[in-house]
Amino acid sequence: MFVKLRMTAHPFTVSPENTLPEAIAIMAERGVRHLPVVSGGRVVGVLSHSDIAEAGPSRATTFSAGEINYLLDKLKVSKVMTADPVTISPDALLEEAAVLMRDNKVEMLPVVAEGRLVGVITESAILDAFIEILGFRDSGTRLTVDAADAPGTLSRVTAVTAKHDANIQHLAVYRGEGDHSIIVVGVNSFNTSEIESDLAAEGFRVLYKLQNR
Repeated sequence: MFVKLRMTAHPFTVSPENTLPEAIAIMAERGVRHLPVVSGGRVVGVLSHSDIAEAGPSRATTFSAGEINYLLDKLKVSKVMTADPVTISPDALLEEAAVLMRDNKVEMLPVVAEGRLVGVITESAILDAFIEILGFRDSGTRLTVDAADAPGTLSRVTAVTAKHDANIQHLAVYRGEGDHSIIVVGVNSFNTSEIESDLAAEGFRVLYKLQNR
């Protein structure tokens, strides 16, 4: 699945010249935790809740509350934002976005095409997409199967489901240790007892069954 299919297009933004209170007000009003910082149509930074928290005074400060509020009111986004953020193309895969977020310890990526901001992709959007891709909420039965990591294994599993006219809605393979893997098969049936028996006859072991109605 591509980033452009899950990104939020036309996101709310701020300018480097906006004050911190202005940015905080936009976050609160729009219910977002991150804002791309845009200047001249190009992304120059990202402002997050963690950036704002770090901009606050330490407990050891000798400033009065009034002095602190005055300084924060004058503080520009450019002084608080994370400059030169990691970005991603709308044509990139969601897996690429997930790896970039994980490696760079960020929760949002600006989506940039031809140097211009076209959207944002967030951690929660990726999680929602993966839940959908894996079919966790779809009606039917999910069988978690222990299988040998060998050529032809998937075709043997799908042959069993086809024999019982069960349509595979979702399929995932998790690399296990040694010469075994875990296969999760989602089928559009609630009566899977014969499928499970035939899988066992083929040398597979059903570890878990989950049904969503």
